[in-house]
Amino acid sequence: MTTPASSRTLVGIGLMLTAMAVLPFLDAIAKYLGQQGVPVMQIVWARLFFGAFLTMPFALKLAGPRGLIPNMPLMHAVRATLMIAATAFFFMGLHYLSIADTLAIFFVQPLIVTLLSPLVLGETVGIRRWVAVIIGFIGTLIIIRPGFQELNPGVFMALASGFCLAIYLLLTRRISGSAPAMVTTFYTSLMGAIIMSVIVVFVWQTPTPAQWGFFVLLSAIANGGHYLIIRAYDHAEASLLAPLAYTEMIMATVLGWYIFGDFPDLWTFVGVGILIACAIYISWRERVRHVEPIRDFEQP
Repeated sequence: MTTPASSRTLVGIGLMLTAMAVLPFLDAIAKYLGQQGVPVMQIVWARLFFGAFLTMPFALKLAGPRGLIPNMPLMHAVRATLMIAATAFFFMGLHYLSIADTLAIFFVQPLIVTLLSPLVLGETVGIRRWVAVIIGFIGTLIIIRPGFQELNPGVFMALASGFCLAIYLLLTRRISGSAPAMVTTFYTSLMGAIIMSVIVVFVWQTPTPAQWGFFVLLSAIANGGHYLIIRAYDHAEASLLAPLAYTEMIMATVLGWYIFGDFPDLWTFVGVGILIACAIYISWRERVRHVEPIRDFEQP
């Protein structure tokens, strides 16, 4: 017999898995638009500009009109800049790599969070988590295989994206609890849209009606997926849900193969398996240490 608590947990797991099945469509659209010649920075602008409008009603509902004004504008501007960089590097990586390969290399991000948390947050990282980080980086090297295959710029773009998002997540942990998650997400999109509206002027190409539609769809998928994640965290513990983020590789692989004819090789799956195992272990150790995993809902 299913108890109410276990039923809520199952709902949370279902919502998280649904979000991970939806979000790769964002990457597919970004890759498609890039192949159509749309500048990457214009795609990033659309992701944040329409994202601000889509999340504004939630911010108003949760915090009222005053919720539209960031309470720590400088911090949110820094976070928005990091999100812009992470998104731009990820989308640029899609020019050179398949969706699954870009995402696989990007998965180094939780390891970087653990690596830098003593410096940024003053957290203590035990020997077992350091070993997990080292093994995780070995998994990344298996995916990249330097010296065994030609390195292309996409590898460095994906690594840069993971690094920027890791710093972003560490700053998120520092301001955790200052505002509801969806309100913080709105602040990121708002500040990012303001910054990108200045930058995009220099690369602007008038979109076709179809491209405008893809811009809106891209942002709707991103925010819809993140909303599902928020709802999932309302039903289940973060330490349980965090490792499920890696199921995103499944849909990313399917879309890359079906739309673009790309399919990761065996060594990529081996490396991803090592990364996932290390991330799950780190998440478990945080749960044992009673450290709440980062509950953030932004992703390139």
